[in-house]
Amino acid sequence: MHAPHFTTDASSNGIRERDFTVGGVPGILWSPASGADRAPLVLMGHGGGHHKKHPAMAGRAQRLVTGGGFHVAVLDAPGHGDRPRSAEDEREIAALRGAQAAGEPEGPIVVRYNARLAQAAVPEWRAALDALQGLPEIGADGPVGYVGIGLGTAIGVPLVAVEPRITAAVYVCTWPDVLIEAAQRITVPIEFDLQWDDERIPREASLALFDAFASKEKTLHANAGMHLELPRFEADSAVRFFVRHLGGAVAPAA
Repeated sequence: MHAPHFTTDASSNGIRERDFTVGGVPGILWSPASGADRAPLVLMGHGGGHHKKHPAMAGRAQRLVTGGGFHVAVLDAPGHGDRPRSAEDEREIAALRGAQAAGEPEGPIVVRYNARLAQAAVPEWRAALDALQGLPEIGADGPVGYVGIGLGTAIGVPLVAVEPRITAAVYVCTWPDVLIEAAQRITVPIEFDLQWDDERIPREASLALFDAFASKEKTLHANAGMHLELPRFEADSAVRFFVRHLGGAVAPAA
């Protein structure tokens, strides 16, 4: 097992931020600055074309740390952030940009590309979880949750399906085409966010993915708006969700 190799360590506004690598994969760990007691760990997967420190990740991490007292870890997905793109990455991205420019369906390209990235990323996440649970402030027996946005959901559904240490998950909708079978193997509590007027992902497809989860407790949050208009208050809902299922205490939003 690789231990996390920390390369930076800084604290501000009650949050400790540490860059790390595990087996050459770069990540970031946000934690309560006090660091005195053990706290649950929440893993987060970023959206396609984004990276571990994207504002969507940093903002959610801040709420999870200050609002629930959690540790929060994000890895750069293959070909994203500080990781080099392969020739295949470049071909897929060029095909996606071409389809968008021509007004052609982008779903088939994104589904294919995300499935390939997920195949590589799932074992990376499991290795990172091994390493992070070796830290005394997290521990091998501590509860673990997962948040996925877009590509992070495409990675997170197959990850949660095979990783018994993750006991609750929040997903923001993505193309579901190849995720149904994995979703049918997930029984942990789920909170699922979709945009009712999403211009990119058909509503019926997102509803089919939600229906596929075998969880006895699953909650659908359907908000009016387009693909990139997920309301900010859903981040606060995720904090309350993880407090219920992982432990911790909800602090008021700043």
